[in-house]
Amino acid sequence: MKRFEFQLRISPERYLDYYRGTIRQVVVRCPDGVTIQFPASLLQPFVTPAGIQGSFVLTCDEDNKGADLQRSTLRN
Repeated sequence: MKRFEFQLRISPERYLDYYRGTIRQVVVRCPDGVTIQFPASLLQPFVTPAGIQGSFVLTCDEDNKGADLQRSTLRN
């Protein structure tokens, strides 16, 4: 399994573009310099009135399939 750790900070107004489907993919740069892309739909469980904020871990198989997004214990 591949594991990518990163932080996100998306305002409620900006998240509307993801919610409406205007933007379908999230592109993030990890602290180690790796850039990853994943479906915006994975963010839905983490939306709060303040938007999306925090540290996350994306895991996927060796073919970059079966992505799973979870909150991380990294410091914000």
